[in-house]
Amino acid sequence: GAGNNWAKGHYTEGAELVDSVLDVIRKEAEKCDCLQGFQLTHSLGGGTGSGMGTLLVSKIREEFPDRIMNTFSVVPSPKVSDTVVEPYNATLSIHQLVENTDETYCIDNEALYDICFRTLKLQNPTYGDLNHLVSLTMSGVTTCFRFPGQLNADLRKLAVNMVPFP
Repeated sequence: GAGNNWAKGHYTEGAELVDSVLDVIRKEAEKCDCLQGFQLTHSLGGGTGSGMGTLLVSKIREEFPDRIMNTFSVVPSPKVSDTVVEPYNATLSIHQLVENTDETYCIDNEALYDICFRTLKLQNPTYGDLNHLVSLTMSGVTTCFRFPGQLNADLRKLAVNMVPFP
């Protein structure tokens, strides 16, 4: 990994890997009949998710500027982790996300733990428990793409309908 260092994930370690990741993405995109866009799931607390994740988002945006870019970004919390650089990693990531994504769904790590403790009554929630909650959220957001319906039938319509109009 990038050792909880955004700059390592973005400029050194991530920069070495991003081209091979983009090759895989290009090959998958070529197989698509109608590529709507991309969804990336990552954490903003560590170095790889925040640094390389935002580097990958910016590179995908360069290569596919007319496609929708969504992220599901797990936001760090001091109550959940004691890694002191997490707020810095998240802050450096937010700028990149604002510049390069159409939609960013912020997933609050602390709220996930609160749901596990208060609602699900789990004494020691595991990463599996937290990931299950995230998967339920992602499933709910993307239901309209997977099943027939009237609203938000594609990524662009979802983005339009998420913006509040006065």
